[in-house]
Order: sequence, then C-alpha cells, then structure tokens
Amino acid sequence: MTDNNKTSEAKTYRDSVATVAEDGKRIWVFPRKPKGKFTNYRNYTAYLLLTLFFIIPFLKWDGNPLFLFNVIDREFFLFGQAFYVQDFFILGIGAVTSVIFVMVFTIVYGRLFCGWLCPQTLFMEMVFRKIEYWIEGDRNKQIKLDKQEWNSEKIIKRVFKWTVFLVMSNLISTFMFIYIAGYAKVWDMMTAGPSEYPTNFLVMILFTGIFYFVFAWLREQVCTLICPYGRLQGVLIDKQTINVLYDFKRGENRSTWRNGEDRDASGKGDCIDCKQCVVVCPTGIDIRDGQQLECINCTACIDACDDVMEKVGLPKGLIRYASEQEIETQTKFKFTARMKATAAALALLVGLLSFSLNDRGMMEAKFLKYPGSTFLIRDEMISNAYTFTMINKSNQDLYVHFKVLNSKSAKIEMYEKQPLHLKRNKIKKGDLKVNFPENEIQLSKQNIEIGVFDASGKMITSYKTTFEGPFKFEF
Repeated sequence: MTDNNKTSEAKTYRDSVATVAEDGKRIWVFPRKPKGKFTNYRNYTAYLLLTLFFIIPFLKWDGNPLFLFNVIDREFFLFGQAFYVQDFFILGIGAVTSVIFVMVFTIVYGRLFCGWLCPQTLFMEMVFRKIEYWIEGDRNKQIKLDKQEWNSEKIIKRVFKWTVFLVMSNLISTFMFIYIAGYAKVWDMMTAGPSEYPTNFLVMILFTGIFYFVFAWLREQVCTLICPYGRLQGVLIDKQTINVLYDFKRGENRSTWRNGEDRDASGKGDCIDCKQCVVVCPTGIDIRDGQQLECINCTACIDACDDVMEKVGLPKGLIRYASEQEIETQTKFKFTARMKATAAALALLVGLLSFSLNDRGMMEAKFLKYPGSTFLIRDEMISNAYTFTMINKSNQDLYVHFKVLNSKSAKIEMYEKQPLHLKRNKIKKGDLKVNFPENEIQLSKQNIEIGVFDASGKMITSYKTTFEGPFKFEF
C-alpha cells in the first residue's frame, strides 16, 4: 500500500473478507448496475459464450455430437471425434495443458478469466444478477426492499424472483444433463416421466437445488471462499502481472470534489473519494486498497471511475488494467523470464497434444488368447482360440478382414463371415481361431502378428500376440 493518510485504514482489508462482518455475520452485497465500455465488452463476450453453451449440445460434426461426455455409457465426443477409455491418456495431456494454460494466463493477465470467462461469473452477473435488476431494481431499490417489512410488494417481488431463479437453475441443470447424455436421451427421459427414470429425475432435482443455492444465496462467496483458483492466484501473481489496479500515485491523497479548485496546488490526488468503484463491485471490495483475493477483474470499477473522471474533467484511467510495477515505476509492461518459460512449456504440451490427436489412428484392435484355452491339433494343423476387440474410431463404417502376417500358410477361422462390418464409433467383439501347419511350429509359445485390412486391402492396424503349440524335443 502507499504512504498516504489512508494507509492505516486500508490495511484492515488484509484481516478479513469484505463480505464478512467482525461478528462473523455475512454482509450482503448490493452492487450497482455497471455501465460503460468494458461492461459492454463483457456483455458481448457473455452473450456469445452463453449462446454457445445452449446450442453446442444440438450441433453435430460428421454425424457425431460436437461435444458429449457420457460417463454412464462411456461415450465421449470432442469436436465430433469419438474418444474411448483407451484414449484417456490424451484427455490427461489435455487436462495438464489446460492447467498450464491457466497458469500462463494468470501469470500474465491475473484473474481475467474469472471476470470474463468463468461460468460462475457468467451465470451470476450476466443472467441471475440481470434478472434481479429487472425484478427488484438497481442498488438503492434493492437495499430499500431488503430493509422494508414483508408487505405485499416485497412478497410478490421476492417470490417472483425466486421462482425465476428456480426455473433458470433447472434449465442449466437440464443442459448439463444434455452434455452428458445427449439431447435425444434427455428428451426421452422427460417425456417418459419420473416413474420410468426415478434416479435421473432425483439427480436433476439435486443439481437444480445446488445451482439455485449457489446463484440465489452463496453468490460471490464461491469466488472468495470456495474456488481454489482464487487462492492459487496469490502464488502466481507478481508485480509484473496485469490486473485491475488503482493508480495510487495519481489518486492520492484522496479528497472530495470541489468545483473550480486546483487539486495539484492543494496537494490533492485525482481520487475524489466518491466510492463509486466500491458500490459497483460484485464482491464488495474497495479496489483502492490494492490487489485483493476477492477481486475477479470484472472491470466494473474501471467503468464507474472513468464515468466520474469524465464528469469532473479529469483524465480517465485512474483505475485501469496495469501491473504494479507499471504504476510504481511508470515503466511499460515486459514479458519476464518466468512468463517465457511457462509459455514454452505450454507450447510443448500443445504440440504433444496435437501429435497424440493426429496419431490416434482410425482403429484399435486387440487379439487375446481365449481365457483357459489351450492348443488343439487336428489334420496336422494346430489351432489356438482368440477373442478380439475392435474399436472403429473413424467417422465412417468399415469392412475389414484379418490376416496372419508371420505366415502365408496360416489360416484364420471366423465364427462370423468376413469381411466384418464395423459401424463407426462402435466397439465390436468376437471370437476366432488361428490355424498353423504343425511343421511350422517350432516353439511351445511363439509370437505372431495379426493384421487388420480394409476392403481395398490396405492394412489399417496390427496386433502382436502369442501362439501356443506342443513342446518339441530335439536330440
């Protein structure tokens, strides 16, 4: 903090959360409706992201869902590509890449994600908060309504607001189910009713209640008390990180505005102590106290301060996106060695993820010895029984047949007629026998390789397994 007459007062924000009183009771936040350039940009971003959230479950790519994470049936689609349990190492790489990306983003831009992209912020500020403004009015009207007795006006407004909140919570819960099960299955469950799918309906009611609790009551406490990212930022952010910050060198000493005065001559800063940056904050903090855990970089205070500066004829930017070093030393932002190193690690992970996605192959096949089986000798042929599992990862149906690559005389005996029909994005299992001439088997157990070929004769994939035969003595 700065060396000004507010220093001793400002230090108190370090001792407690802004929304918790000294006696431990919650201080309810009634933020004023923000307006301004950054608010407009955030609105456009939110509308785009919310639109994507509600339309992506209905989009398809090459006939597959654009995105589906069906844990129950183990069906996973990302950008129309099917993923299976065997591909989870790719999702693991993707998860690590996402974590590194968040780290890089935080190191450079602070909690920009929280204020602009986080689902909690999007739904809270751009959906539920706007509903609240529509029903109860702006800050002053909400405070007045909160303090007044439970008369007809208060009952009607509160019940109406809670009902709309409940409907929105149910809508969000429904779309989460669509992302998991697909819209067709969710529609079937809804038309069939709770009697057919009691567990599904109970889970949906549970999640509706959770969302309602979060957006109607818990609110900003998710960001300040629950979200681990808010705690993590204290480790990642340094003086070179860009954040929403108050320019204390320009703003101090704070003093109320008087028309026609020369503030420079009287030793006053540009901050007129109007507290508009405080009343618009959705987490209830005073940005002038410095970087704080509760700040989500939502920019509401920037717009509020710029509006006041414009009205009193002072330059905008008293609160702005900047680094602490930039404000303290008046130097321009520079990429630090830590930023470059973390960005390099991110680039390597993105490259590895891209390679893994590209090298995933269109099919995966396994040929395993039938459990508990042994070899069989008949008509000078040795037979081994196998089970096979085929996963068609392509977006088209395939017709395949098998060949033993180690021997031209080996034959494959199928219980189904070749070529096999493999539906796209499906798993097929079956049994087969591999027959070798007895004179070709020299070992009791030897390695063989079975190839999978498409209709044109091109080998798609292969799998190495073992073949058993009788033990031979040599003298």
